[in-house]
Amino acid sequence: MAPTELQQYSLAQVAEHNKPNDVWMVIHDKVYDVTKFLAEHPGGEEVLIEFAGKEATADFDDVGHSTDAKEQMKQFLVGEIIEAERKKKVTTGLTINKRAALIAGSAMAIGAGLALIFKAGSKK
Repeated sequence: MAPTELQQYSLAQVAEHNKPNDVWMVIHDKVYDVTKFLAEHPGGEEVLIEFAGKEATADFDDVGHSTDAKEQMKQFLVGEIIEAERKKKVTTGLTINKRAALIAGSAMAIGAGLALIFKAGSKK
């Protein structure tokens, strides 16, 4: 069975849902309709209304929501942002092999430095 595809929305479409009786927001490129959750939100409905129609990923992550909260969000998922408007994931640019090489190189440099220190100390 193929996974259900999510409805695609532009940021402009999400922005239309910016009233206290119609609150959509974007978190991690997913679109959530949290209108029915306003009264239940532990942080108060004002927090959600503030982000109505907007991108809220950074603020959502900064709060440090629990695993239960993240699980509960799924019931409010209505779609995702169209591919062209999604936030690009920032990576360090280092593959696992490059990281391993960097660590190994650093260890060798430290070892060589220590060897020079001990060699210089033994000549005294």
